[in-house]
Amino acid sequence: MVISIITVIVGLVTLLGLPIAKFPNIVPPEVYIQANYIGADALTLEQAVAAPIEERMSGVDNMNYIYSLNANNGLMRLYVNFDVATDPNVDHLLTQLRYGQAESQLPANVRNFGVVVQKSLSSPFMFISVFSPKGTHDAAFMANYAYINMVDELSRVRGISQVNVFGAGQYAMRIWIKPDLLAKLNLTVPEIISAVNSQNTVNPAGRLGGSPAPAGQEFTFSVIARGRLVTEQEFGQIVVRAQP
Repeated sequence: MVISIITVIVGLVTLLGLPIAKFPNIVPPEVYIQANYIGADALTLEQAVAAPIEERMSGVDNMNYIYSLNANNGLMRLYVNFDVATDPNVDHLLTQLRYGQAESQLPANVRNFGVVVQKSLSSPFMFISVFSPKGTHDAAFMANYAYINMVDELSRVRGISQVNVFGAGQYAMRIWIKPDLLAKLNLTVPEIISAVNSQNTVNPAGRLGGSPAPAGQEFTFSVIARGRLVTEQEFGQIVVRAQP
């Protein structure tokens, strides 16, 4: 009994001084892949994006299971769950390599928008609610307030892998298309996207008086040209198709 009591006391004292790094892992590490296919529904997203990635991801070392979530807003999230005894950094590297094998099979729009491969956990650590006490701001304002003032600060906290904002999305210029007018003019959605991408660009214009400069040239001026479109009126003046 004395030996048992001493063992318990020593164990408690040791537990208080045991660093967190020595704690055993009890939550299996996960790696998630996020892709965005603008305009696609959940079924198209599953067939064109999730299926090629899952095909290459199956059989990765020390994987427990894999599943994907496909939404009608074009967002796909695929989760790969690994054994609890594995190193999350190695799991992340293996997942990145397997995704590289499937990247060539994905639609060009998905690759251009960017695919995120990041370490994650199977359950959230904390939920934070942001609200307007007097109701003077709507959900879009509060969501963007969180994006601007909170997400970066929380992401820099040690041990935090990702911060998600639920609810309203970020501020953006959204373009709504009339299908009947599109068919009447014999236009397609990719043509509109191409016109927006080509006319909503940053245009570097170079310098005046840069080297090699003639004798007597003392100053160098940077030329600032018109950049990306900002207002609704500027977007409304985009030329989709010009006929002779």
